[in-house]
Amino acid sequence: MRFGILGPLEARTDDGAPVDPGGPRPRTLLTLLLLDAGRSVSTDRLIDGLYGAEPPAGAANALQSQISRLRRRLAPHAEIEATPTGYRIATTPDTVDALRFEQLVAQARTVAGDHRQAAAQLREALALWRGPALPDLPDAHAEAARLEELRLAAVQDRIEADLALGGGPELVPELRVLLSAHPLSERLYGQLMRALHAGGRPAEALTVYEDARRTLADELGADPSPELSALHLELLRGGGPRRRLPVQLTRFVGREGELTRIAGLLAEARLLTLTGPGGAGKTRLAIEAAHRHADVCFVELAPLTDGKQIPYAVLTALGVREGFRTATADSTDRLLAALEDRELLLVLDNCEHLVEEAARIAALLLGSCPGVRLLATSRESLGITGEVLVPVPPLPPEPAVRLFTDRARAVRPGFEAHTRVPGICAALDGLPLAIELAAARLRTLTPDELADRLDDRFRVLSRGDRSKAPRHRTLRAVVEWSWDLLDEEERELARRLTVFSGGATLQAVEAVCALPYPEDVLASLVEKSFLEVSEGRYRMLETIRAFAAEDVPDPDHLKDAHAGYFLRLAEQAEPYLRSGGQLPWLDRLAAERGNLDAALRHLLRADPADALRLMGLLSWFWRLRGLHGEQVPTARELLAAVGDAPPPGLEEEYVLCAINALSADGDHPVGQDGLLARVDAVLSTYEGPLRLPYVFVLWSVAAGPRPDADDRTLALAGDAPWVRALLDVGLGFQEQFAGRAREAEEGFARALAGFRTTGDRWGMANCLDPLGMFAHARGESGRALELFDEGLACVRELAAPEETADLLRGRGTVLLHQGDASGAAAHFEQALTLARAAGLPDKVASARRGLGDTARLSGDTARARVHYENALAECAANWFSVGETVRIIVGLGRTAAAEGRTGQAGDWFRQAAELAAEGPGDLELADSAEALASVAESPERAAVLLGAAAALRGMRNMGDPDVVRTEQDVRAKLSPEAYDQAFEQGRRLRSAAVSER
Repeated sequence: MRFGILGPLEARTDDGAPVDPGGPRPRTLLTLLLLDAGRSVSTDRLIDGLYGAEPPAGAANALQSQISRLRRRLAPHAEIEATPTGYRIATTPDTVDALRFEQLVAQARTVAGDHRQAAAQLREALALWRGPALPDLPDAHAEAARLEELRLAAVQDRIEADLALGGGPELVPELRVLLSAHPLSERLYGQLMRALHAGGRPAEALTVYEDARRTLADELGADPSPELSALHLELLRGGGPRRRLPVQLTRFVGREGELTRIAGLLAEARLLTLTGPGGAGKTRLAIEAAHRHADVCFVELAPLTDGKQIPYAVLTALGVREGFRTATADSTDRLLAALEDRELLLVLDNCEHLVEEAARIAALLLGSCPGVRLLATSRESLGITGEVLVPVPPLPPEPAVRLFTDRARAVRPGFEAHTRVPGICAALDGLPLAIELAAARLRTLTPDELADRLDDRFRVLSRGDRSKAPRHRTLRAVVEWSWDLLDEEERELARRLTVFSGGATLQAVEAVCALPYPEDVLASLVEKSFLEVSEGRYRMLETIRAFAAEDVPDPDHLKDAHAGYFLRLAEQAEPYLRSGGQLPWLDRLAAERGNLDAALRHLLRADPADALRLMGLLSWFWRLRGLHGEQVPTARELLAAVGDAPPPGLEEEYVLCAINALSADGDHPVGQDGLLARVDAVLSTYEGPLRLPYVFVLWSVAAGPRPDADDRTLALAGDAPWVRALLDVGLGFQEQFAGRAREAEEGFARALAGFRTTGDRWGMANCLDPLGMFAHARGESGRALELFDEGLACVRELAAPEETADLLRGRGTVLLHQGDASGAAAHFEQALTLARAAGLPDKVASARRGLGDTARLSGDTARARVHYENALAECAANWFSVGETVRIIVGLGRTAAAEGRTGQAGDWFRQAAELAAEGPGDLELADSAEALASVAESPERAAVLLGAAAALRGMRNMGDPDVVRTEQDVRAKLSPEAYDQAFEQGRRLRSAAVSER
């Protein structure tokens, strides 16, 4: 069994079925036993925990009875054993979430230098928490406090790891929430300062230090610590720019002249291309040159097989995630939108195999994004106007010898200069990769033995065919020579490893390569520089991989094994992506993206049915991580391969493939309507229940609201908790659109409870957002902020910019309506920054509208109008942008009214009402009615409109100061009886009252 005490006591069998331990006392007893899982708990301790300091007479017998009852409830899944001193539950610590949490936190601290692994372990640990610790053990205050303190420390450790990995602006909302709860934590102040600075907000970072200094002085009478003061000084000096560059494990040797030249050229030119043969060190030189720039993004193009993937690769390297509503946007447009206002050095590495598409993207970026500079590496130039070429020649003799000596000392400590080393470097043509491979051989060869082998091997090389490609004149010889130094077992594993794209774990190597106990052979290949190992993943240099792949026996069989393994991995991961364990599985699938894509490409050709299975299983992962757009070409190709009808038993996978094939670029395999109709036809005859229930989400986003499909949806749903919660979300929105606010809120509340049970952060966040707005509309602003804060914590863990922007906008609205204009503006600015960086135009529009509302309610109508007009320009022409457009138009009307132009305001409001009639529900009509009430020709008409708005919304809008002010003005002009009569008339008229002229 598995047990949870980090939150309400939970006991589940290995297959996930819940087990009820009984009432309060059995739950307390089980909690006491679980705190020492696998160890004896004394009778005195159990009695004290059950009955307190004054146990009843016969407490020992009562305890025995409680133990007997608990045994019966847990049987046969878990056993409680009697010991000489008490009782023990026969389970291991890793089955209890609190003990597992402590294990993971301790493990993370042992790998503190490996920030990625530490962050993953800490996320896994923190994901175990479902609520306050030990709620079923009310007297365990000290133990609960200890666990809560450990939780806070783990959160801070995870933030520290995220900062070390390049995190910044996305950490700010979480850190502000944490600081509000722990205002004396200097570590949190320091982390917030670093996150703000990394996000390009140094002034705010310095303000945080002043807040910390003032708070510590007021509360403790103390000054900031030396560490926090030192960080403050560093930021004052402008330290700590954020760079997204690969971390290098060896010292950079030579190329001082090239570095100086590149620095000078980048000060003037906007596109530099480093050219030269494979192995010349172009990539390493580019990385070293990029370190001299404040804001850098490194993009590795070698793994890509299609030039159309370049925009997605750049967006991913920038940390830009596709939201649900922008997954169909053109990737190039999103990239240009994300970079149009950025000052950035973009490094495009290994362009040669995609040179035409790389040149096209480079030209677009240079023409549209004036702050972007490009540093490319390629074996040939990009061939576009303004390009400056920087040839990267072989190393001259002196730095070549220095490089060889440096790498030789890594494998043979104490190695000194040898008379044969210059000859070795000359025989290797001064190519850095060849020199490094040769130096690695000194683990087993002397310099003389090495030099003698090179004389034989490279005599032909120096007189090779000049018509051959440079890579074949140099690196082929080096790799062939290194290959000869391997034994047959090493060669065989190296050949099989070529099937992996982006590296492999030991588990994957064992399963796919079918070699028993490959650890020793892998270690040998690492030592001989055929493999790199990092964070438990083995990676092969692309040059060596290409060479070894030329001699793979039965490559199709190997690709089948590879695809089969990653299909099984996707099957294993899929249910976890909708559970509390989603974070580590999201990270695991992200690490295997190259392999998953390779498996999908192979299956597309070899077994389209299995390709459908894999695409279906990965669809929710792609959506959560914003990778959908990359799959559009593959989905279209797969649809064409499968045909117009799904294979038997793969209806859901077929639907998901069709959804993935949808794109807003106008280039559909069939017309948009035709594809939607095809999916409708499949779903209309499918019996269900769905095995991949996220079909509901993806289909609703792709097709828009479809009330006529409700009965069919219920038939397909099934009874799984996640599915029921998802249906409650859909029901909540339908009730909200229909003006039944109470029923809508109940639906979202049920959904939230369901998602809490599953642990799915995405689901919780998408319930907390509307629940926060309902609370605000009732005037419960404090409760609304609590709900938004919880939602922000969820989406922070998911790294979801769309949902984060939504929640920030909602929280900012509450602050604005409370009168906190500066706090609201800060929230809207954060949402705007997130949305702009992620290329989310609708979210940009929403944030700009918030800024417009802030300016208008602060009396700056001119500034408000600019924000509203800019917001209107951002809105897309799609079904889900109608509501945003209506609210922006209402903002323009209220601005006109504030300036005394009542007639123009009425025109804006009527235009909003006309557009609202095209929306998916009645909320936009309610907004329009409330606005029209503010300029109505009579107080009676205004009361009618307010009544219609309340009916359309399903509740009075008590949180919006514009509406509250209108109601107060109208009430002041009418008697209570007249107001109530007109208001009720409006409630009966509903939408007719709005459209009436």
